[in-house]
Amino acid sequence: MNNNIGCVNKNKGKVWLVGAGPGEMSLITLKGKEVLAEADVVVYDALVRGGMMSLIPEGAELIYAGKRAGNHTMRQEEINALLLEKALEGKKVVRLKGGDPFLFGRGGEELELLVQNGIDFEIIPGVTSAFAASAYAGIPVTHRDFCRGVSVITGHRKSNGSLDLNFKALAETGNTLVFLMGMSTKEIIMNGLLDAGMEGDTPAAIIEKGTTSSQRVLTTDLAHLAETAETHHAAAPAVIVVGHVSGLAERFSWRSSLPLNGIRAVVTRPRELSSGLASMLRKKGAEVIEVPVIEIEPIKDNDRLKDAINSLKEGLYKWVVLTSPSGVRVFFDELMKSADVRALAGCRIAAIGKGTEAELAKRGLHADMVPSKYDGRTLGAELSRLLEPGDRVLIPRASIGNKALNEELSKAKDVIIDDIATYDTVYRSAEWFDASKELADTATFALFTSASGVRGFVSAYPDMDHSVVKAICIGEMTAAEAEKHGMRVWISEKATLASLSERLLRASRELTVMED
Repeated sequence: MNNNIGCVNKNKGKVWLVGAGPGEMSLITLKGKEVLAEADVVVYDALVRGGMMSLIPEGAELIYAGKRAGNHTMRQEEINALLLEKALEGKKVVRLKGGDPFLFGRGGEELELLVQNGIDFEIIPGVTSAFAASAYAGIPVTHRDFCRGVSVITGHRKSNGSLDLNFKALAETGNTLVFLMGMSTKEIIMNGLLDAGMEGDTPAAIIEKGTTSSQRVLTTDLAHLAETAETHHAAAPAVIVVGHVSGLAERFSWRSSLPLNGIRAVVTRPRELSSGLASMLRKKGAEVIEVPVIEIEPIKDNDRLKDAINSLKEGLYKWVVLTSPSGVRVFFDELMKSADVRALAGCRIAAIGKGTEAELAKRGLHADMVPSKYDGRTLGAELSRLLEPGDRVLIPRASIGNKALNEELSKAKDVIIDDIATYDTVYRSAEWFDASKELADTATFALFTSASGVRGFVSAYPDMDHSVVKAICIGEMTAAEAEKHGMRVWISEKATLASLSERLLRASRELTVMED
């Protein structure tokens, strides 16, 4: 390595070669995640799954440099030049590669030009699919009762079309053999090992799209490897495992027992709200893609809110009504600029649901009133019965707040309502997400926690056929908005993330029964 790498060149940027892991986003290393969060430019390949994109900071330049057999978005030389170009612009450049950058990832080639031009770089190893896909399939690549080691081999052909492998040497090692990029050469691999003397009944497995919701494990033996692949239409990306440990797949299978195994969930909540739901779904086995279609933007120089907070400090409000977690955060951010929670001592707090309650709890506060049903009309109707003539109510919320809340509150006699917009809901889209293709998949569902989320999704992807969207919704208003656009809708029993997750599970099972 260049001895000058430790010296920072202020006129040049830096490049990190980061292994993204095998597909499941939580398998990226902690250091890889940290570096990705600070990137100015991310050059990513075809094996980087959608869930990983949620780790990339807003504003970073995304450049797709995917390569599949016979279909290269960029030639390797162009990728090398691109990394140099962006580094010379003074950028923090992350080259995000599936698996590990130095295991058949051509990472060494990408460094050559950087070294020649004195560009600082770092290598952040990644979890290779050779081991991770096998582990997710229940196959231990080493086991003292079956093998002495493991060999990882590329099944990729050379430019002249040949697969130059010493099959006799591989067969004689007694190792578990793991072939990457071997689907196009599966017959050559099979025949090469058989001709080298390996027994035809040696257990083998094909692990397709390992660690993702689309993972499929095909167990067979060496003599029927190619036939099994053809019969089941196995396709890349896939890992081929040959060796007696492959026979342990069914016995050690664990991924298939997770309740949401095989399910892909598209979470549309704002980025700052999505982590709790995404984490819950991943623990249950779902592959999660975070595609925030709305963004919360606090209203700047909000004089009305500042005046309301001054009135709050003077004890003029009897109630503060909070209608969303975002509303809680924006309100308290402004409150803390000129006061603290003691300003709320003279009033009571109403919160629309569990999420809003949880955000309040982070600040050491509990709601005095939560409606029996988590929607604006019920909140207004039930709160109005607690109000007395002359009471003043502060509602700091989104600029597109539900009118039903005010309609119900206004039924209370001689009540003053200060409905103050504290943030705007901005619609956005993710260019890397192909909504039409992804959501047409039978195992992919979109999760919506608000009507504004549905509107944001439709605004972000206006040209797609929204009837292909299988929408899991919190609340009747969210469901009504989804139905208005032709989506197929399921409603959670309760307005909680746990209930939303449970409804996703039941919906997936209902569809499976219908398809069977």
